[in-house]
This record gives sequence, C-alpha cells and structure tokens, in this order.
Amino acid sequence: MTRRGRVRALSATRPPTTHVATAPRQVWCWDMTYLPATVTGRWFHLYLILDLYSRKIVGWEVHDSDAAEHLAHLVRRTALAEGIAAFETRPVLHGDNGATLKAATVLAVLHWLGIKPSYSRPRVSDDNAYAEALFRTSRYRPEFLATGFDDLDGARDWAAAFVHWYNLEHRHSGTRCVTPAQRHAGGDRVHGGLLAPAVVQRDLPLRRSELE
Repeated sequence: MTRRGRVRALSATRPPTTHVATAPRQVWCWDMTYLPATVTGRWFHLYLILDLYSRKIVGWEVHDSDAAEHLAHLVRRTALAEGIAAFETRPVLHGDNGATLKAATVLAVLHWLGIKPSYSRPRVSDDNAYAEALFRTSRYRPEFLATGFDDLDGARDWAAAFVHWYNLEHRHSGTRCVTPAQRHAGGDRVHGGLLAPAVVQRDLPLRRSELE
C-alpha cells in the first residue's frame, strides 16, 4: 500500500563518542551527591573530581547548598593542586547533563583554565559510571553515618577521612590492586606493564560560541 505525502528522510544515528585516558590529568569526572543530615529535610552536598585514569580523588568539597559557584571553586583548586598549567594539553572535565556543569560561572572558569567540558549522553544513566561507583563505595564504609551528620563540620570530617582511605589505602581492582594515589604517581608501572586505557562516553561538547 502506497502512503501519500512526503516521505520523511531517515536521520543518521550518531555513534557515541568517547574520551580515553592513558595517563593521569587527561580526563576528570565530577559529580555531586547528597549526604544526609540529622535534621529532616536537610542535606549536605559532596562535590568530587575523580581522575579517570588513576581513579584518584583529585578534588573534593562539602557544602550545605548546591550551587554552580561551588563547582567553579573546586575546579580552580583542583587545577592548582594538580599543576595543570604546566601541561600543554589540559584535562577534559566530564559530568552529567545537569545544569551545574553548564552554568555560565563554571564555563567561564573552565575556559580560563583551558579545560574542556564534556557531558553524558541524554537519558543514559551510566555514562558517568566511575563517579557513581565511587559514591556507592563511600556509602558502604563503616564510618558513613546513614542516620545523618550533625553539622557541616562533621560531614567534612567524614569526607576527608574517606578521601584519605580511598586514595592512599584502597587497592582498586581496576588499577591492578595498587592504590589510586600510587597509580596517579606511576606506581602501577612496576606491576607488569600498563593497564588498558580508561574510557567514558560523552555527548557532543558545547560550541565555541557557548564557551566565550
């Protein structure tokens, strides 16, 4: 049976693009999670930046509100701590499709630092899987207070202890059982060669006009 009218042309399906990390400071993943408070309806906000290659937490902060300014400040601190100004190629910062990474304040800081933003694909839940797995790990730690933290200082103290354990003591199965800090410093190279590169899938980056 022939259908009348104009036939709509089939649109080509765009294959997912990827970022591949073969060394530290090439791809960072960021995310924010909620930490419970003892006061009903109140939450603390844990911001983390994870190095995709080494799985090291290279930056973190805890705040009592969710704001783009917090991420912008964290990115500046992390860039300074990691010394990216000395590198010709700056890291990519990968995150979800939320408003925070697309906020003008954050984009201005990223552009100033030479860091490219990257976003998970729409309606795909596991494109930032490394950061999400890290948050799951944090909730299984015995020190995590599922009943809630009394105040912001308590939440920050717990986060500092968790980051110390994760970076310096946790032997990650994805990094040939060396700690993230060891792999970040090249310590995994003494364990029989290099591991496969780490990969995240992303959506298309913003146009240049949207960065300026």
